[in-house]
Amino acid sequence: MRDVVDAIDAWLTAGESVALATVVETWGSAPRVAGAKMAITADGQVAGSVSGGCVEAAVIEAAGKVLATRTPQLLHFGVADESAWAVGLACGGSIDVFVAPLDRALYDAQRAAVRADRAFAVATMISGPEEPFGRQLFLDADGASAGGFSDALGVLTREALAAALASGRTRRQPLPASELFLEVTAPAPSLVIVGGVHIAVALCPLAKRLGYRVVIVDPRPAFGTAERFPEADRIVSEWPDDALVQLGLTSGTAVATLTHDPKLDDPALRVALASPAFYVGALGSKRTQEKRRARLAEAGLTEEQIGRLHAPIGLDLGGRSPEEIALAVMAQIVAVRNARA
Repeated sequence: MRDVVDAIDAWLTAGESVALATVVETWGSAPRVAGAKMAITADGQVAGSVSGGCVEAAVIEAAGKVLATRTPQLLHFGVADESAWAVGLACGGSIDVFVAPLDRALYDAQRAAVRADRAFAVATMISGPEEPFGRQLFLDADGASAGGFSDALGVLTREALAAALASGRTRRQPLPASELFLEVTAPAPSLVIVGGVHIAVALCPLAKRLGYRVVIVDPRPAFGTAERFPEADRIVSEWPDDALVQLGLTSGTAVATLTHDPKLDDPALRVALASPAFYVGALGSKRTQEKRRARLAEAGLTEEQIGRLHAPIGLDLGGRSPEEIALAVMAQIVAVRNARA
């Protein structure tokens, strides 16, 4: 949902009717994951995607019919279908896509959660009797809800949705006479960059393109500025250890220390390595890292905590420019995060 909110807001302001297409399951080499979304207007404007371009044309056509009839559709595309070649899905995968008119109340609840960066989940009835088909229930991490079903089905749906939200897993949920799609949206991951250096200037916009919330930490007035980091979500001009404690690192946070100055990097690493942050990396050569690890051990960090440090930082892509190093750092962060999924 996060990828299409801005476009949907603009279309609604302009008075457009909007359909929302959601990938509910994939098999084989389908390019998008369950939960991927594409928003479509009645006149064929599009935001987001449900495949690598394979089935978009067919989904747009279906969205037009959905908006005209106000009746949702569950679409299936796969190489075994007669329609597979026509829609271009000849890569060996298949996907199910649910297309429905945008429910404004449900959308407003999701939009508010996205803007506030709160976790939330949505249950959608994707098969079953005509009456509940397409009905939805929204639930956020604070227990706020919107939409819903009949009493008995509503209780069952809310329990299933709460369990999905707690587990963080998007999935289909079979019921005795129907089926739910339980979609969980987690807060955006964060990248805390310690040091407003040239590599950070290249790393910040790259992380933003990948959906990360970016925080720059640097107590030096000349480095941590809005002019250098116009895309940063926040700039903290404090000493790194104080700043990281103040920020409250979570399991959705990555930390990259780039100053190459022990007076700044080491305090940040002491906090980050003892936190739940899923990734901690530090710039520097192998020799520099050996000395750094010794200092961290002397400071009281355990062998297990120090073992979490990715240093030298980034995948070995052989690059030397700030932009190439930023790419290597971001590639490693993405790899570590995906390995945990």
